[in-house]
Amino acid sequence: MTAFIDWQPSAELFQIGSYSIRWYALMWATGLISGYFIVRHLYQQQRIPQEKFDPLFLYCFFGILIGARLGHCIFYEPERFLTSSQGIVEMLLPVRIQPDGSWTFHGYAGLASHGGAIGAFIAMLIYSKRCDVKFLTVLDNVCIATPLTAACIRIGNLMNSEIVGKQTDVPWAFIFHTRDAMVDGQLVPRHPAQLYEALAYIAIFIITFIIYNANRKKPEPSAITAGTGFYFGLCLALIFLFRFFIEFLKKEQVDFERGMTLDMGQLLSLPFIIVGIYFTLRPLIKSRQHE
Repeated sequence: MTAFIDWQPSAELFQIGSYSIRWYALMWATGLISGYFIVRHLYQQQRIPQEKFDPLFLYCFFGILIGARLGHCIFYEPERFLTSSQGIVEMLLPVRIQPDGSWTFHGYAGLASHGGAIGAFIAMLIYSKRCDVKFLTVLDNVCIATPLTAACIRIGNLMNSEIVGKQTDVPWAFIFHTRDAMVDGQLVPRHPAQLYEALAYIAIFIITFIIYNANRKKPEPSAITAGTGFYFGLCLALIFLFRFFIEFLKKEQVDFERGMTLDMGQLLSLPFIIVGIYFTLRPLIKSRQHE
């Protein structure tokens, strides 16, 4: 075990009295804030008025949070959250109800990226109509920043030692000190799947931003600019294609996934990949017609 990376960081960055800041919450906030400034920069480049940008952050924040929470509860643990009034309360509120009827603040333990993507899509659709901004422009701008936000969230998962990979003996394997990472009560080396995803999403962000900047300098109408749906499609296709394949290296998240040829994460990724490929190819074909 000494040949591998012994991973047991504190889930808390610091604590003052009973109040603590967790790495996971910090990385979520870092991802959202970085996305905020990137999208604001894109709006300024495209001369979209500031007053139309200001509400976007709140729409996306609540869309992602609500969608990610409902997605986890519905897709991964419906028997716990949808079969009792206590489960529904714990699904909607960040609390844990105790056997004596009292409750404690617990935070939202369980967020699904697929649900977050659906929630963000619905939130941006509402924002687009209420703020009179072209829907594809909103999608493209947000999706240019999305991979960086996703990378921050996966780093938060790594700091929490959750969503661990399968057992392996590669030199860079991590020893996660959690019950979920044990086999027959023993700690075993596992793939740091969260780190793989974080690095992939950073690479996707860099590639997407380079493509955007290169096309911004091209003359119309051959340029693939924000508002064509290309960056929305590219984001979906690349993120969820990588997510599909990385699932083969992940430990199953819930018991019912054992024995499945494709797990829930892979099944949910397939429609995102198809939609992403469509929106990526459509503006490329139109651009070629104008050359």
